Amino acid sequence: MTDLTSLRPKTRLVLIGRKILRAGSAPIFVVLGVIYLLASIVVSVANEGTLLSIDALESVLSRSVGLGIVAMGQTCVLIVGSIDLSVSYLISVSATYSSAIMNDDPNKMALGVVVVLAIGALVGLANGLVITKLRVNPFVATLGMSFILSGVLNASFQDYSGAVPDQFQYLAYGYFGPILVPFILLGGVVAAVWILLRYTTMGHHMYAVGGSEEVARLSGIKSHRVIIAAHVICALTAVVTGLYLAARIKSGAPWIGPDGNYSLESIAAVVLGGTALSGGRGGVWGTLAGVMILFVLDTSFNSLQVDEFLQNVARGVIIIGAVAVYTYRINKRRR
Repeated sequence: MTDLTSLRPKTRLVLIGRKILRAGSAPIFVVLGVIYLLASIVVSVANEGTLLSIDALESVLSRSVGLGIVAMGQTCVLIVGSIDLSVSYLISVSATYSSAIMNDDPNKMALGVVVVLAIGALVGLANGLVITKLRVNPFVATLGMSFILSGVLNASFQDYSGAVPDQFQYLAYGYFGPILVPFILLGGVVAAVWILLRYTTMGHHMYAVGGSEEVARLSGIKSHRVIIAAHVICALTAVVTGLYLAARIKSGAPWIGPDGNYSLESIAAVVLGGTALSGGRGGVWGTLAGVMILFVLDTSFNSLQVDEFLQNVARGVIIIGAVAVYTYRINKRRR
């Protein structure tokens, strides 16, 4: 292995650059940078605004926090070769029940958080058990769970429920020094999932199960436990997103999750970031870049007042194009 310290500075920079570009998530960050720069130029020319200012960048980051958190959980699920379509309604369950329990009482904040975390863990456990023990397709199992959660929500709430205390809104609007608390929250979730996937036995088993569940099982890995764990993690990230949204709007409502389209948006961000739908490949940094790309596009389209239907068409083309490029690269490596 080449000792970088013994090389000239320019040579070291070249080698470090090559290593970065060879990294799995590096290309998507390059794409993010290019898209952000192009979008800034277009918005500046057409609308006399800019996406390059600190305020504009902070706005994009703030809007991406909720999706970014749940997308981390969706990354774990997709890595094991599964999928979760119930996160939108679980986000609504988290937001509505937490605000209803707190009911503007600071003394009930801890109770509201614990209750919805427990609900999220049970939903994730149920999804995992149905998929592994009953052998129901993940798409069907989590879609069915979304209908169950939707029914419970609509039977329990018709409008905004309760309210979170002003102190709880620190989660959405507070500052820790010069840094917004939502950025710290997102950074903490990203770091936790990254450490899980990269440095723990469970994380390594997730990649193994996603690569081939049968081979993983024959190797002694308890694949069912790994899949269940991935779904529990995904459900808990959905709960955290719901709590963040409740803090942001001071209450919860049954339509918060579905209106945000968090199920499909989180899957799109994960896939856009390079995680394979077939499982066994992907990571949090690519997902984070995928989330940012989606919100940069949204911000640009809104600034340019692009029709909503055309926005969806453009997003679809970009996602399909990204997956096609990843597939081409993988097939090229295998040759």
